[in-house]
Amino acid sequence: MTQGESRTTFPQFPESYWLASTDVPNFPKLNEDIQVDVAIVGGGITGITTAYLLSKKGLNVAVVDAGRILHGTTGHTTAKITAQHDLIYSEFLSHFGKEKTRLYYEANRDALEFIRQTVEEYHIDCQFTEEDAYVYTCADTHVEKINDEYKAYKELGIPGSYVEQTPLPFSTKAAIKMKNQAQFNPVPFLRYLANQVIRQGGKIYEQTTVVGVEKGNPAIITTSDGKKITCNHVVSSSHFPFNDPNGLYFARLHAERSYVLAVKTDKIYPGGMYLSAETPKRSLRSVLINGEPMVIVGGEGHKTGQGICTFQYYEALQKFAEQTFGLKEIVYRWSAQDLYTLDKLPYIGQELSNTSNILVATGYRKWGMTTSVAAALLNTNLITREESPYQDLFSPSRFHMDPDIKTFVTQNANVAKHLIAGKLGINYKKAEELQHDEGAVIRVNGKRAGAYRDPQGALHLVDTTCTHMGCEVEWNEAERTWDCPCHGSRFSYQGEVIEGPAKKSLGKVEVGKSPT
Repeated sequence: MTQGESRTTFPQFPESYWLASTDVPNFPKLNEDIQVDVAIVGGGITGITTAYLLSKKGLNVAVVDAGRILHGTTGHTTAKITAQHDLIYSEFLSHFGKEKTRLYYEANRDALEFIRQTVEEYHIDCQFTEEDAYVYTCADTHVEKINDEYKAYKELGIPGSYVEQTPLPFSTKAAIKMKNQAQFNPVPFLRYLANQVIRQGGKIYEQTTVVGVEKGNPAIITTSDGKKITCNHVVSSSHFPFNDPNGLYFARLHAERSYVLAVKTDKIYPGGMYLSAETPKRSLRSVLINGEPMVIVGGEGHKTGQGICTFQYYEALQKFAEQTFGLKEIVYRWSAQDLYTLDKLPYIGQELSNTSNILVATGYRKWGMTTSVAAALLNTNLITREESPYQDLFSPSRFHMDPDIKTFVTQNANVAKHLIAGKLGINYKKAEELQHDEGAVIRVNGKRAGAYRDPQGALHLVDTTCTHMGCEVEWNEAERTWDCPCHGSRFSYQGEVIEGPAKKSLGKVEVGKSPT
């Protein structure tokens, strides 16, 4: 491959550098009934950190994951560890007031300090570096928003500064800077915590799908294979809550996807972490890959299942990287899925106000490196009955008239639109028209079906009706998945569940037979 060719070539398949660079141990599937103090459903940064904290306090814990630990959103993040979550503090001040907004900052600041101290105390080799974080704008329309955010920083006592120009190699109109934030590779950090969980007597199980929980004291979790976990407390840290109907989370969360390139550049990266105030978002940070300095370029968010030709998002990031730094090579590409709550605050704590031993953590809005640790710290305090100033702020049973009602109506109108549109869609390809490594919606036996022809030419057919609430999934070309535009469920090309809230695979379709 010539250098000219490499500038326009994407890796054929998405792969996260964090996961590719770190050997994550395998753990067994749960094949017997067990009894523990705390069962944690989901093996990402929230679940592993929660298990680590609880096992250090002497509790008997078990983590169960439907796939492999750290291979969900945690392994596909940009891995910025910061309390600067876009332009959020001015907005939160207007909705929640000074006290609650300050608490939000302090919870995320504390999470950053926990990660920093843990890395330093145990000498964890995870590329942890302190960096200044910036939200910048190149548009006149957003200068006032940067000004409002800086005023919010001053009112809340958040250390920060207003600057017109950042160290980036292009002109900006304004930026707000938060010093002494950080970045890292989350996978080796969490591999260390997972090993500590095992050393402290905890258990980790993979390829173990939880399908429900029987309330009570103790609570009883049931897996798809009929195995049972009896426990005093349950923590749902499975990204989308596994016990969805209890809290109606499908109506209180929406899913968005975003995209990442790890690139080798012509220009030297100036240091710092950056996010554009305007959309489409542009996120930047540095990384070392095989000892060589490279740049992680992220952004291009959209609602899951509602993007048209998902390769266009990678291409937009490629163009931005080329214009900004000069592009030698795209080394990795990957994407992530994140959940948004109605009011942009995470749901952390008791799933229901009248059930104290079932806890949840979700809705991190693309800032999961700090909010996940904040969730682990808070839920640990709730389980061990220690005081936390953040309990009411993040309570999942909260409801704010502003902005919750407006967002609730908007989100569920969007769901209804896509439910109807999916049922009425009539643009279908024919199976014989599909090239190798191409997927599309087709008609089989007079009904809508999803088809993917793999690189070897084999045709894989699935029923496109999402098993969660009956919306019609759409083909995601860049990731080779079937994505639901209503509530964000994702399935492999063979129909297996990748992301909830769906728990059951898509039905199989055979020519001449009805979907099963």
